[in-house]
Amino acid sequence: MRQRHVRRPLLGAALATLVLVAAVVAGGASAQSRAPSAAVKVGLITKDATNPFFVKMRAGATAAAKKLGAQLLYAAGKSSSDNAAQIAAIENMTTAGVKGILITVADGTAENAAIAKARKAGVMVIALDTPTVPKSATNALFATNNFNAGVLIGKYARAATNGKTVTIAMLDEHAGSSVGALRHNGFLSGFGIKDNDPQIACVANGEGQTAPSQTAMENCLQKNPDINVVYTINEPSAAGAFTALKNAGKSGDDVTVVSVDGGCQGVRNVQAGIIDATSQQYPLLMASKGVSAVVTYAKTGKKVAGYTDTGVNLITAKPMSGVPSKDVAYGLANCWG
Repeated sequence: MRQRHVRRPLLGAALATLVLVAAVVAGGASAQSRAPSAAVKVGLITKDATNPFFVKMRAGATAAAKKLGAQLLYAAGKSSSDNAAQIAAIENMTTAGVKGILITVADGTAENAAIAKARKAGVMVIALDTPTVPKSATNALFATNNFNAGVLIGKYARAATNGKTVTIAMLDEHAGSSVGALRHNGFLSGFGIKDNDPQIACVANGEGQTAPSQTAMENCLQKNPDINVVYTINEPSAAGAFTALKNAGKSGDDVTVVSVDGGCQGVRNVQAGIIDATSQQYPLLMASKGVSAVVTYAKTGKKVAGYTDTGVNLITAKPMSGVPSKDVAYGLANCWG
């Protein structure tokens, strides 16, 4: 499987498009050449390298690898839809001899063929946060129950607008995002509506980033200035939506904004009234559990399987009756980023 004349061009392309770092963590070393030859190699691939969620995931994997005497190789795409970069990273890491790869896939299906090749070569692959479609494409999934995260904020938004005429905007991630679909559908379920409900005035792609989400929200307000409920795929998206709402003269009392993540800035935005409620997830736990599972596999041959739920809690400063939640103090004590 290690055909170097094939892999070298891929490696060159990957270095041009990826943030690819071999982080040697055994004995506090900082260069790959100093790693012990017996160190277990673990790969981590995220959608991008700048989202605080993935920054914390990398930090968790790095700390776990250091504790266990393993060597972490890291790669990330340029954006949340950079499938080509992730595929190249899977191939490069397999060639580099990793025992396992932890990956937040950019697309539910696009990376599956590369994952299958890696598994055939003896690499255990664990999806973090974002499942593949089907889930069986990887050995295991360590993640928030993203559907339930959406349900929580959907129920919250429903309770917060009880008795009001509701006009909804939904700022999703790109098409093909499995985690985006789960949160979107969970919100609808929690709110008690379906995709074709006339209360939904606008569905747009905010890319999970602040600036594109501001633009998406501005476009939604042009379609319908009466929007008073905004679902956002994550907290950077919520921040962009809030800016657009504020620029349009809408205050926090006019619009209910809900999201998913639970990062420290996101929780501070809950405290400030920018976000009304967010479903908090725990990326450090996903990463640390993943590294531990790979090291165990390397030492014992035992592979993990199935789904491990790493937990979710609704964080809000304005609790609603009948919707389980934690306060801002809890959110800040357990946030990341």
